Amino acid sequence: MDFKEALKRFSYGIGRQLGSQFAESLNSQLTAGYDAEELARGIIDEVGGQNLAYSQEELNEAFRQYGEESKTIAEKRYAAVREEGEAFLRVNAKKEGVHVTESGVQYEILKEGNGPRPQKTDRVTVHYHGTFPNGQVFDSSVNRGSPATFGVTQVIPGWVEVLQMMPVGSKWRVALPYNLAYGESGTHGIPPFQVLIFEIELLGIAK
Repeated sequence: MDFKEALKRFSYGIGRQLGSQFAESLNSQLTAGYDAEELARGIIDEVGGQNLAYSQEELNEAFRQYGEESKTIAEKRYAAVREEGEAFLRVNAKKEGVHVTESGVQYEILKEGNGPRPQKTDRVTVHYHGTFPNGQVFDSSVNRGSPATFGVTQVIPGWVEVLQMMPVGSKWRVALPYNLAYGESGTHGIPPFQVLIFEIELLGIAK
């Protein structure tokens, strides 16, 4: 094989690697679908430094229309998910020991710590166990056996709020409305309009 052919195959391999990285995310998050040929064309033009195939105004309008169509499709496709979540929150809010914040976060104190409360600029170390209202586990540092460390503002809105309320050493059960979780778009493994339930144990404020 001469170098020209090797370069061709190398480039193809890189393209497949990029596709592998993005395909699952695209398929799960682009609710209204996409044109694979135009997607590839956009990548090729960007890598090659080509001029835009469409004006910026045309692209802005296309993004606007796509967003509207995606929202309409998601509202219909995930109506049952939304209804299940809203029903869960209505019932959960009435349980003894459950508190509801102004934003809609629902929390129950399983263990009250006596340490400091994190600030927005802090990094925290936590153990957490996340489930859907039906009990299905979608993510769990507890199951992995390894706590997570991250910035207070590097997580979904409901977590940002809750972490600043919890004294170190606390363990809370938290239910988040979809708008304080992954919203109308969802993310990998979490559908749009999904209510999320977490058991969060705040282990410490990282140095």
